[in-house]
Amino acid sequence: MDNSNSKQDCKIRWVVMGVSGCGKSTIGQALAVATGVPFVEGDQFHSPSNVAKMSKGVALTDEDRSDWLHTLQRQIGSAQAEGKGLVLSCSALKRRYRDLLRKGDSQLHFAHLSGPRELIEGRMRARVGHYMPTSLLDSQLRDLEPLQADEAGVVLNIGAPPEQLVAHILAAEQEPATR
Repeated sequence: MDNSNSKQDCKIRWVVMGVSGCGKSTIGQALAVATGVPFVEGDQFHSPSNVAKMSKGVALTDEDRSDWLHTLQRQIGSAQAEGKGLVLSCSALKRRYRDLLRKGDSQLHFAHLSGPRELIEGRMRARVGHYMPTSLLDSQLRDLEPLQADEAGVVLNIGAPPEQLVAHILAAEQEPATR
């Protein structure tokens, strides 16, 4: 069997996580292409009321996020039940959010994209047509609970080029407990 089929054999489910503007969609899409699995943009599952709230510069509460996180958990659970890989972008800011997502797949992996506020803010300002204003960055950074040592995944510095970040995630698939 040649290696071109190895993409189709990827059954790991990844959540690419971090604050708004850290590159979740870019890295998630690239990881999905590299592994040959579907990419799910978590933002597409926000309710219209959540999008309106964020557009006005109002941070979401845990209650606001509850239905959204449960929907993402079902996406993960469906992929797990079907024995398929998946890459999902989701801020997953708090440990309890990640624990909820893991209820869809106990073997779920996280790629935490981390970087300096100034870099993230610059990326947010450069985006066109996104509902998330830079005024919410500080609330996201305040809420962020970094990936913990007992959580399967990897923490990555977003100062590195996207292809290098994807390579680090792929390497972490071989040794998921390493950071």
